[in-house]
Amino acid sequence: MSLVDLIARADERGLAASGLACLDRCVPLLGGDDEILRPLWGNLTEASDAADWGGILDQIRAKLGDGDGQVDAADGADEGDEAVLLARRMLAAAPAGRTAEHMRVWADACSVASLRIHRLLDPADDPSTLDSRRAGSTEDMPPLAAAELRRQITVLEVLAGHGAGGLRRALELSVEGRRVLRAVVSRRARGRR
Repeated sequence: MSLVDLIARADERGLAASGLACLDRCVPLLGGDDEILRPLWGNLTEASDAADWGGILDQIRAKLGDGDGQVDAADGADEGDEAVLLARRMLAAAPAGRTAEHMRVWADACSVASLRIHRLLDPADDPSTLDSRRAGSTEDMPPLAAAELRRQITVLEVLAGHGAGGLRRALELSVEGRRVLRAVVSRRARGRR
C-alpha cells in the first residue's frame, strides 16, 4: 500500500504518531536533544489523555524556541537553510488538538516536509516528484530519501496493525532516522567550515 493510502486510512493515533515520527527524525535541524519530543510520544499511549497534547506541545515549542514561539536553527545551520525552515514549519503546524481531521492534515504535511528535507540533504539527484514517490514509485530513489520513505510507511503499518502497541517500534524507527539525519547534518556543518 502506498504512503498516501496509509495516511488516508490511518486512525487518529496512527496519524499523530506519523507526524510526530517525521518531526522527531528532523529534530537535529531544530537543535533539540534526543528526548525533546518524548512527552508527546508518551501522550499517544492508551493511558494518556489526548487533551494534554496541546499543553505538552506548547512546552516543547517553548524549549525549542526563542521565547516568542519561534524555533531557532540548529548550530551550524544557515537561517535561510530550507531544510531547517521545513523542520520549523512542521513543529509550528502541529495541531493543538488530537483529532483525526487535524492530525491527517498535519501527518500529510509532515510526510512531504520530511521527504523534502531528506532529498535536500541527499547529494544524489532525484528528478521524480514527491507525489510520485509517496504514491509508490521508488525506483532509483536517492538512499537517504528512500530510507525516510520506508520509515514513514513502516510507522503507519505498525500503528495500523498494533495500535498503541506499535508505538515502541515507531519510536525505534524515529530514533534510527534521527541518528542518520544528525550524522548528515554534522557532516554538512563540518563541510561548511
